[in-house]
Amino acid sequence: MSSTDISINKDVHHAHDEHDHHHDLNFFEKYIFSQDHKVIGKQFLFMGIFWAFVGGFLSILFRLQLGWPGATFTFLEPILGGWVQNGKIDTEFYLAMVTMHGTIMVFFVLTAGLSGTFSNFLIPLQIGARDMASGFMNMLSFWFFFLASVVMLISLFLETGPAAGGWTIYPPLSALPQAISGSGMGMTMWIVAMALFIVSQLLGGVNYITTIINLRTKGMSMTKLPLTIWAFFLTAILGLLSFPVLFSAVLLLIFDRSFGTSFYLSDIFIAGEALSNTGGSPILFQHLFWFLGHPEVYIVILPTFGIVSEVITTNSRKPIFGYRAMIGSLLGISLLSFVVWAHHMFVTGMNPFLGSVFMFLTLIIAVPSAVKVFNWLATLWRGNIRFTTAMLFAIAFVSLFISGGLTGIILGNSALDIQLHDTYFVIAHFHLVMGAAAFFGMFCGVYHWFPKMFGRMMDEKLGMVHFWMTFAAVYMVFMPMHYLGIAGFPRRYYSWSGFEAFNIFADLNSFISIAAIIGFSAQFIFLFNFIYSIFRGRRATANPWQSNTLEWTTPALPGHGNWPGEIPAVYRWPYDYSKPGAAEDFIPQTVPYSQTQSSNLPNEKDFE
Repeated sequence: MSSTDISINKDVHHAHDEHDHHHDLNFFEKYIFSQDHKVIGKQFLFMGIFWAFVGGFLSILFRLQLGWPGATFTFLEPILGGWVQNGKIDTEFYLAMVTMHGTIMVFFVLTAGLSGTFSNFLIPLQIGARDMASGFMNMLSFWFFFLASVVMLISLFLETGPAAGGWTIYPPLSALPQAISGSGMGMTMWIVAMALFIVSQLLGGVNYITTIINLRTKGMSMTKLPLTIWAFFLTAILGLLSFPVLFSAVLLLIFDRSFGTSFYLSDIFIAGEALSNTGGSPILFQHLFWFLGHPEVYIVILPTFGIVSEVITTNSRKPIFGYRAMIGSLLGISLLSFVVWAHHMFVTGMNPFLGSVFMFLTLIIAVPSAVKVFNWLATLWRGNIRFTTAMLFAIAFVSLFISGGLTGIILGNSALDIQLHDTYFVIAHFHLVMGAAAFFGMFCGVYHWFPKMFGRMMDEKLGMVHFWMTFAAVYMVFMPMHYLGIAGFPRRYYSWSGFEAFNIFADLNSFISIAAIIGFSAQFIFLFNFIYSIFRGRRATANPWQSNTLEWTTPALPGHGNWPGEIPAVYRWPYDYSKPGAAEDFIPQTVPYSQTQSSNLPNEKDFE
């Protein structure tokens, strides 16, 4: 970091000090319209938890239908009203539930809830900054997300139902309001909510990138950043480059829906009547959507790479294995994520040669992913492991990432993907590698940084129960789906009982639905533990996990500005654990090498 950067950083920090000293914040400024990055991070977390339960509840509803397609569910009538007739879930509402479940989980929970929480909370604390580069822009990013959430939530209660075109909203179903009831007002509100959501993500991403580049404390070079910060940094860059493409795709969709254009429509018949649209192509929408959609997979999973790396090295009491290789693999994954989007489109009539190019690039992306897995396992190898709840979720994350990643290699092969496309094999793959794994990374981060967020500890025993129930349920839900997919079992179908070939899987579908209900029920243990611990949990010390990174040098519950005095300088990388000759098994980044002569390595003798 240049001397200019350091002087700018000092000026910004000094300005924050003066602001905090001279202005007492009222309740609304402190907790509602706050510009404190820690409060905004918690706001994203609370909203993400809310949406996780909404999305999870929707999945339980359609798993009831899939597990017992011939049964009647009269107990749902008071909850769903007219969408349940004589105990049977309406077919169009079933499609709407699938659509909203995917949208909520991918965007509102695993993008906004995950990145919004941990990027906001950890970036200033781990790089040594008083706050984000722009507190006002940071506040706006949350409130745009809040507005998006309000619009999306209202759409669930429309008389015509929410959007029902699948979470990928492929035209022509999404482009024709008259197609089905879920293509009407519900789809319009989906589009409005997503536009607001994209604005939120762009505001946040600009802030994260600017803060990491410009506001690092003295001595905090890029090669001394924790892997969490590298992960958040690259995630923000991915979002900044890819979300505008989805915005443009949605904008063209609005033109087709409302202004008579034909970007995505051509030769359409509804009820035997030919529409006037000609010249458009729904494949164009797929290209635009998946140009966001595949980077989105890594926007979801990259933050958890950093979180899991931090938790594994802290609780293994070992330096992270291959720090520079981990950064290189993050960079490789980020770059390759932009050139593999068409592997979602092998069945669109793509030229086979072009398909082979995307297949080749898709298989290459397994290499940096494998580097990360190897480095996590090497860090765990012969470590002095502490099995905290966060550590269990981190280890389980690695397990899920391996399981889901292996099936990704299968689906990356175009010849195999054409056979498995739109089957339960695809559902099993992306739920393991992206859905469940990302949730485990999120839980890992919540359990690990909860003491810094709220100044109290979560209950470890309840955490263990939550972990084992969730871990078992996830594998019981998604491992059997691989076998269903290989047998050709189709996704998104309201009922499979009309197909004689699939009736042999009735018991397996019931088993999956029961496991899903168990897994969803386990999340109420987490919710109780989370809320109870905020108010009644055991008070935390400033550094309960004996970690090295800067956030643990603040008070147990840091105020606005993070450090009460001068911001500490950084002298070493963040993973000096169990160094031979050291007095303790951890050496914080703020300890100069001159104070650890007995443990310095030969190349560290002259560092200061």
